[in-house]
Amino acid sequence: MKTAIIYYSEHHGNTRKVLEGIAAEHEVTLVDIMKEKAIDLSGFDRIGIASGIYYSSFAKQLLKYAQENLPEGKEVFFLGTCGSQRKGYFDAIKKITDAKNCKALGEFTCLGFDTFGPFKLVGGIAKGHPTDEEIAQAVAFYAGLEK
Repeated sequence: MKTAIIYYSEHHGNTRKVLEGIAAEHEVTLVDIMKEKAIDLSGFDRIGIASGIYYSSFAKQLLKYAQENLPEGKEVFFLGTCGSQRKGYFDAIKKITDAKNCKALGEFTCLGFDTFGPFKLVGGIAKGHPTDEEIAQAVAFYAGLEK
């Protein structure tokens, strides 16, 4: 199955680290939306959407990119890295994929070093994340989608 993962990973590269772990073991095309402004995703069977979490949601840049470039009716999955784990991080992206009649296959989150906004004042939270174990969990999550 031909898979692309579109992502936004700017501050500490947490999300990129997780995706590079997946790409090291599985054939996926990683698309950094800040470098590749518009790629034709129609040739992919499945599309992952990944971002760090900013104020309890995916990056606005990624939400906009998905709104403008995600084809209708694709299988999708979601990955996020965050300073602390909470519910609702995928709500905004799911609204976009639902409106495009995409089939959601699953979601994965793990901690990521976070100095965004007020966390910068205290030196950040979730230092040392994502760990090798968390990256391995992301790889296992992806492998589970292959079945």
